[in-house]
Amino acid sequence: MFLPASLRAWGTPDFAAVLKGELAAHAAELPLQQALRGTSTVTDEPPTVLLLSARADAECITAKVGIFFSGILAGCSCADDPTPVEPQTEYCELEIEIDRISGRARVRSE
Repeated sequence: MFLPASLRAWGTPDFAAVLKGELAAHAAELPLQQALRGTSTVTDEPPTVLLLSARADAECITAKVGIFFSGILAGCSCADDPTPVEPQTEYCELEIEIDRISGRARVRSE
């Protein structure tokens, strides 16, 4: 994943908004499936990203983010399957490291 707009926005008042937007746009690349706790499948609904903290050194920008996203319990899709298919809110925290030269990002689960 590359986050060049977030890299350019570092140190400006827009950093949080830019990072949130880029992460939401790259939601398919985030490890949300592994973060499921109460459901079995991540939905296509866009996630909500919260910036919890951010810091930088000479090599990278490190941001801790909270992600609210939706999951469902996938049943057998049979006509008499009682499993509800309403989305349920899930949450995880991720650490994002953005290389200060390339904008390449590495994501780690908390």
